[in-house]
Amino acid sequence: MIEDALSELKQIVGSTWCSTSVADLYDYSFDSSIHGSRPDVVVRPKTTEEVQKIVLLANEKKIPIISRGAGTAMCGHTVPIKGGIILDLTRMDEIEEVRVEDLYCRVQPGVIYDALNKVLGKKGFWFPTSPGSAEICTIGGMVATNASGMRAIKYGATRDHVLGMEIVMPTGEIMRTGTKTLKNASGYQIDRLMVGSEGTLGVITDITLKLTMKPQKVAMVLAAFDNVYDAGKCVANIISKPLIPSSIEIMDDVCIKAINKCKKTGFPDVEALVNVEVDGYPCTVEQEMKVVDEICRKSGASTVESSDDKATMAKWTEGRKSILPSLSRYGDEFVSVALADDMAVPISKVPDAVVRFHEISKETGTIFGTYGHSADGNLHTKLLVNPTSEGSWKAAEETVGRIYKAVLELGGTVTGEHGVAITKAPYMMEERKDSLETMRKIKRALDPNNIMNPGKIFDWEQGSVIKYLRYPVRDK
Repeated sequence: MIEDALSELKQIVGSTWCSTSVADLYDYSFDSSIHGSRPDVVVRPKTTEEVQKIVLLANEKKIPIISRGAGTAMCGHTVPIKGGIILDLTRMDEIEEVRVEDLYCRVQPGVIYDALNKVLGKKGFWFPTSPGSAEICTIGGMVATNASGMRAIKYGATRDHVLGMEIVMPTGEIMRTGTKTLKNASGYQIDRLMVGSEGTLGVITDITLKLTMKPQKVAMVLAAFDNVYDAGKCVANIISKPLIPSSIEIMDDVCIKAINKCKKTGFPDVEALVNVEVDGYPCTVEQEMKVVDEICRKSGASTVESSDDKATMAKWTEGRKSILPSLSRYGDEFVSVALADDMAVPISKVPDAVVRFHEISKETGTIFGTYGHSADGNLHTKLLVNPTSEGSWKAAEETVGRIYKAVLELGGTVTGEHGVAITKAPYMMEERKDSLETMRKIKRALDPNNIMNPGKIFDWEQGSVIKYLRYPVRDK
């Protein structure tokens, strides 16, 4: 079927931007997840009109389409498990309009997050969601996954900033939804449905974002705790003060050891660290820093360090952002993998969650680091796995099941910011079992031929997520 479409695809985008080379198919067979599967062709359109023609062709011939940005997704979103067309949208990278007087900007999906903020920052504004992959991730990918990051507690996730968008629907129609106004009460909010749809309902080709004023000053507090429960309780104590910082990051002793070994950061050798960021007007930041310092000490911190020095804050932030690669050097035969990766619990349950995670680690004998954006209850557990051992993967999956069971018992969700795709699919189906059929009806209505990123989220039928592994498993 794909062979019949190749000549037409080359006519649409030009032969330069349509590839079936072995190298390209390999490069596009995986993202930042544990999964991998090769597409049949990689196509890189430049315009909405080209996207529309590709979609019309794919729908006619029933060829899967997987939209892709920078490939930073953590759960297999852009892994083409049914083959088909990888639709690389990174050539669509224009910042089309910035209107600070109306508090919005319009961008194409391939615009990189940091590149957009560089332009907005010159005007005193920013798009503040702050994903960990800010240097390379695209706005289209962020919208498709409802991405966020450390500053979601104060500024919200991507969905909270999307005013409207242009979408090429699975049957080829171009839909423009939303507005350029900050308020909108006209009809169904289709744009909000599309945010987080993970490429299963259409191809997003243009995005209107609400702008936020950039803070004048930023400062941080780094508090060390000899007890991980006290660290978690400190988070809840800050929020209930009430005080809403721009972020609160937590990391346990496994993460601290890994970072210090890999990055020579020199973090205190304790059971947990809490890093609090406050921003705003200088006088407000100064006052909030004092309050945070006091709460940390009253919560049992053994040491508390405050700073508004850019170099110091950058060092602390870089240490936190390096957890994932650093954990892969924690032991000799293990690598850090994204499995139970970004669950979220009610903020008050953070202390219970981190303690329970430590208990699960001891009970299963599986090593993993616990860290995350704890101000909004969003936690990460990166498991250490021998990637060539089937037994190690099976043990990891059993551990993941126990972690998610604990999360749901605490009233949480299996994914706070990375989405579902493959890696979270069976756990999400358990969490959302009451609404699965409604989701399927929406999918069937909009995508009758099931060409948009098939086999993901509620359509995952494999049971175990230890499938389509990008690692060469050799032994039991």
